[in-house]
Amino acid sequence: MSRAHDAGRRRFLKIFGTATGALVVGLPALAWTPDELLGQNLIALNPYLRIEPDGTTVIGARDPEVGQGIRTAEARIIAEELDADWNKVVVAPLDLGVSGVNGEPHWTYGHQTASGSTSVPAAWNDLRTVGAAARQLLLRAAAQRWNTDAASLRTLRGVVIAADGRKLGYGELAEAASKLKPATTRPALKMPSQYLLVGQDAGDVDARDIVSGRQHYAIDEWFGDTRVAVITRCPYPGGKLAHLDDSAALKLKGVDKVMTIPPPDPARTLGTQQLAAGVAVLARDTWTALQAVAKLDVRWQPGSLGAQGDDALAAAAATALAGEPSKAVRSDGDFGEADKHARHHFKAEYRFATVAHADLEPPNALVKVDGQRAIIIAPVQNPRATFDTVQRLTGLAPDKIEIKLPRAGGGFGRFLETDYVAEAVMLAKAAGKPIKLMWTRTDAFAHDTYRPFSIHAMQACADRKRQLTGWSHRIASTSRLAGREPRERWWLSEIHPDDLPAGLVDNLQYAWYALESALPRGTYRASSHGVNAFAMECFLDEVAHGLKQDALKFRLALLGEPRKLPYRGHGGPVLDTGRLSWVLQLAADAVGWSKQRTRGQGFGLACHFTFGGYVAHAIQMSMQGKRLVIHNVVCAADLGRVVNPLGARAALVGATLDAFSTALRQRITVKDGRIVQRGFKDYPLATMAEMPHDVQVILVPSQEDPTGAFAMGFPSAAPALANAVFDATGKRVRQMPIWPELLRLL
Repeated sequence: MSRAHDAGRRRFLKIFGTATGALVVGLPALAWTPDELLGQNLIALNPYLRIEPDGTTVIGARDPEVGQGIRTAEARIIAEELDADWNKVVVAPLDLGVSGVNGEPHWTYGHQTASGSTSVPAAWNDLRTVGAAARQLLLRAAAQRWNTDAASLRTLRGVVIAADGRKLGYGELAEAASKLKPATTRPALKMPSQYLLVGQDAGDVDARDIVSGRQHYAIDEWFGDTRVAVITRCPYPGGKLAHLDDSAALKLKGVDKVMTIPPPDPARTLGTQQLAAGVAVLARDTWTALQAVAKLDVRWQPGSLGAQGDDALAAAAATALAGEPSKAVRSDGDFGEADKHARHHFKAEYRFATVAHADLEPPNALVKVDGQRAIIIAPVQNPRATFDTVQRLTGLAPDKIEIKLPRAGGGFGRFLETDYVAEAVMLAKAAGKPIKLMWTRTDAFAHDTYRPFSIHAMQACADRKRQLTGWSHRIASTSRLAGREPRERWWLSEIHPDDLPAGLVDNLQYAWYALESALPRGTYRASSHGVNAFAMECFLDEVAHGLKQDALKFRLALLGEPRKLPYRGHGGPVLDTGRLSWVLQLAADAVGWSKQRTRGQGFGLACHFTFGGYVAHAIQMSMQGKRLVIHNVVCAADLGRVVNPLGARAALVGATLDAFSTALRQRITVKDGRIVQRGFKDYPLATMAEMPHDVQVILVPSQEDPTGAFAMGFPSAAPALANAVFDATGKRVRQMPIWPELLRLL
């Protein structure tokens, strides 16, 4: 579908006043009207910025908040250029900004996605202009009031100050500023030396509501005359309904109706419709709906392609890796010749289990649809994809679809999908009433879009001087792009052609091999970096050990002198080896890498370049009987200029602990063609007792443009832990989850 032109960096700002004298500033929104802004419903607030007569500054946060702290970061970016008084700032989530231009959607706010740690970089390029333009208007309004030149005035914490010391608060100037015509040129931005908010710690703007229980999530919302929908879904991927007797369910008081959801159309992309056939119960409340679902007499017919467990996929991978690759991703020099003439040879295979997202808030959606309008309240990470799904199912014009973005209870890629929204929209259309769709925890595990299974075949060789001369990384995986993109593009989500050690080794080959799977797959935290870094960094450790070299010195020598290597794709256009070397050295020094070690203590290192960020982990651990004890963890990161250091540190700590939890025990298994796991009891998250007491985070000061932080701390944490396990025990674990394999080896 073609799209109207998105507003770019040079777009003009939309500025106007309201009847209350508020100054409203934002990027162009063709659907805005002042009347919409007079109410006190902040959830429905549309502009980026509103300054009230009492000095209160309401800042709209455009990107979905899934725990990454983006509401705080985006508000700080605007508030910095505005020179706002942070104590008078209120932050409110924006809806999806969409209007109609010749029947096509026009994206009002530009970037509105929580994926790939892209929100802060995009906001940095966009939102400073919003704050600076508003500050310029306030200066002009004050200059008119005092009959002086705006250039002679300055601002500080919500106040305009004249050269002679006179002051006017922003609230006093809001009405006059709102009547001025915006400048036709791009406003001047602050110099970094003038920053008062950017680079300083700020607590999460939602923290007080979260800890006090006042924070609303999508699952808390409700419309009048709503029916709760609970669905029992076909447990077999691609399966369909074979038998249904709903008589017992319909006899329950409070049950309105039972409806069937057809099996998915294989021609449709995953995420734009439901992932499974189902039978839905519509009732007056959740408890009644759950009771009615339990009374359904349902039988399912498996699909043509049965779901396979990881053991079957591993066997398929062995066959695939023995043949030609589906995609030869990169070939530098001649690895075969280098290996033939090398003095030292290394080979290993790494295996990564299928895993689930396990978000605390399960999928849910509150939907109201009629012939004139659709309102969607759901935890989403990609509002545009949600819009596409709703428009496809309803046929409504762009400006008739309203998608609200409450804080989500997690994400990690699961809410990039829109299957649960599609289910709710279909049911609401058919029922003629608002629908609140509720997924159970069992539903969430049984019908996730899982992280792909993969096998990584690694080879390396070195010459007589113990210099690495060849490297081979071949991956067989169940691509998450299967069913979404043409087959020739499936490799794009699984391997990155410029990931290290590409550019550092003369003879290098990267290749990808397709594995078929009926299980739906999707994006997981840090995408394929989360597993590829494990294989690469653990194998580097193996090579260093085999060459009798210190793991840190070996890595630093491989990275060599600081230089910028070309990097295609997300995170590029360059990879700076000097920045990666520096965070690696910082982490190693902080963990005590070069100090005398106590017997039984294991130390491990790993580093990775992820989405433009440079992160290294250093870990000290020991085995106490059958108990793995993590004594010390250091995470060093160069994320460019950090907008909110407190938020960045929290994101890196969270990613580190999440990586440990995922790596230690998490695994999805299949039995008789269906998912075994039903909840956290059989999908164990790491306990507090198993985690380190603290994670030391070192943020490298930088003048570079900011990156995100949410994904960056994930890829290098698990390989650092596995390398420390080897150092402590002499046992090399080449599988995720780590713990079952380690127990087998000990």
